[in-house]
Amino acid sequence: MAKVLDSVDQRTQLVGENRLELLLFRINATQLFAINVFKVKEVVKLPPLSSLPGSHKSVSGVANIRGTSIPVIDLRGAIGFSPMTDAQERNLIITEYNRSVQGFMVGKVEHIVNMTWSDILPPPKTAGTHNYLTAICRLEIDDVINMVSIIDVEKVLAEIINYDIRLSEGVLDEELAKKMVGHKILIADDSSTARRQIKETLEPLGIEILEVSDGLQALQLLQSWCDGGKSVYDEILMLITDAEMPEMDGYKLTSEIRSDERMNKLFVALNTSLSGSFNEAMVVKVGCDRFISKFQPDLLVGVVQDCLRK
Repeated sequence: MAKVLDSVDQRTQLVGENRLELLLFRINATQLFAINVFKVKEVVKLPPLSSLPGSHKSVSGVANIRGTSIPVIDLRGAIGFSPMTDAQERNLIITEYNRSVQGFMVGKVEHIVNMTWSDILPPPKTAGTHNYLTAICRLEIDDVINMVSIIDVEKVLAEIINYDIRLSEGVLDEELAKKMVGHKILIADDSSTARRQIKETLEPLGIEILEVSDGLQALQLLQSWCDGGKSVYDEILMLITDAEMPEMDGYKLTSEIRSDERMNKLFVALNTSLSGSFNEAMVVKVGCDRFISKFQPDLLVGVVQDCLRK
């Protein structure tokens, strides 16, 4: 498990190539689940946990990892299964989302697979709106075809953490606020929770939100406007895109936009739960205008105001 992560330099080789690495794990005997390796800091055997009184029912306690206290979420229980028991093999996937570190208690951790986003598909519509998946994929492992479910971690965390969408005093420029009314912004994000958080922040300011669930849908919409003789700049103020999405990721989407002279000046903000120097480097590499680490309402509104100033 010590080698479960590549270095930042190695990981960035996938960016712009529409590729990803998935960490596969089990929370029961029959199903394979996955999260993107980009979000994973470390994988360890579950250490002893300290209780956390008053915490959410899905928080099993706190683990001490080399002097750092990390809340541990029982992922099996958080997505609707019965909680894990002491008799089961239990491992801890330590992740960083939205500038916070947390551990997810899972069963057996399998291995890492390298895939293209074009092989990642949205969940079937029959799964309904209350599932905890952003995507699915089919993998052949030991000559057996497996269906892998990619967890919507943002939805899991949103049900545990109360994200405050209120703006801090002084963030909103009153003059620019008047200019926001009537503008449209396109959001591309495979997480319905992430899209909802953006809408709840921007719609009260008079901004109309157009939303799609992956980068390919966003690109096709932009291209359809261009092909129909419309100006992308008249249709939307800006694009806010997630980094990780089925069919086409946000990096590839941005690269495609920058290579099309009909829309290469479109303001593109990368809005992602990934954080740190990795994404700052990727903004430069693929040509995004801004990087927003989820979920920061003040920063989100600030970026919209910067776009209006331009």
